[in-house]
Amino acid sequence: MAIRRTKMTARVTERARDPRVRAGRALRAVIVTVLAVLFLLPFYLLVRNGLATEQDITAPDWTFFPRDIQWSNLTEVFADPNLPMARALLNSTLIAVSTTVGTVLLASLAGYGLARIPYRHANLVFYAILGTLMVPAAVTFVPSFVLVSSLGWISTLRGLIVPTLFSAFACFMFRQYFLGFPRELEDAARVDGLGYWRTYWRIVVPNSRPVFAAVGTIVFIGAWNAFLWPLVIGQDRESWTVQVALSTFTTAQNLNLHELFIAAAISIAPLVVVFVLLQRYIVAGVERSGIDD
Repeated sequence: MAIRRTKMTARVTERARDPRVRAGRALRAVIVTVLAVLFLLPFYLLVRNGLATEQDITAPDWTFFPRDIQWSNLTEVFADPNLPMARALLNSTLIAVSTTVGTVLLASLAGYGLARIPYRHANLVFYAILGTLMVPAAVTFVPSFVLVSSLGWISTLRGLIVPTLFSAFACFMFRQYFLGFPRELEDAARVDGLGYWRTYWRIVVPNSRPVFAAVGTIVFIGAWNAFLWPLVIGQDRESWTVQVALSTFTTAQNLNLHELFIAAAISIAPLVVVFVLLQRYIVAGVERSGIDD
């Protein structure tokens, strides 16, 4: 055994010294570095211009960072009477969190039912749900607006949250994941007298955290970045989301550049935090929800 390990170590060392291997690793490092710089460039521009003065932003001589950092821009964007930034952040948080919780709950229940509960037309129902993914959002936009308006939900959180709760994509992800979930755990639960409902809550959910985190992160990002539906439904300033509030800069007669950049940087900060904290769950969840029927 020791001789075998010594030979394997020698082979690895010899391969590491191979010029072609070293050149390949160097090339990969260069490519990854270039891609990382390109990815981080928009974030750098947001922070750099958000903490600069109007003169620094529009100056012909570019500097890597402003000569005089304007930390007061952070308070200025919240003090602007034409931009209810604090209220918009609160609305976006409430909408994104509520939509994420509701979507994950409904889609996971639907996915578990389609994957585990015996039903003759389960595949037909599943294919019908998938079919809704091919329907453009513009087709259902007007009927959804008429329904929300008839219910009196214009400029309310209910109108912004309830119509977006169910996601066919999330249902698909959960159904594919639960198809590969170990049946032995569920069989053991049923031997102990648990039905489908308690098996789902006590066995399936605690052992499916990666896919829940992955789907929840995707739904949260989508709900936070939603623009068209909140723009139409949130007609009152008190119901604006961050994206709708930022859109007012494009229609303003006097464009305040540094306020626009700092507001955009503030709006994406929660997404960056959520993605950094849950990125490993996203990868794991997507890997475990592969298509296998």
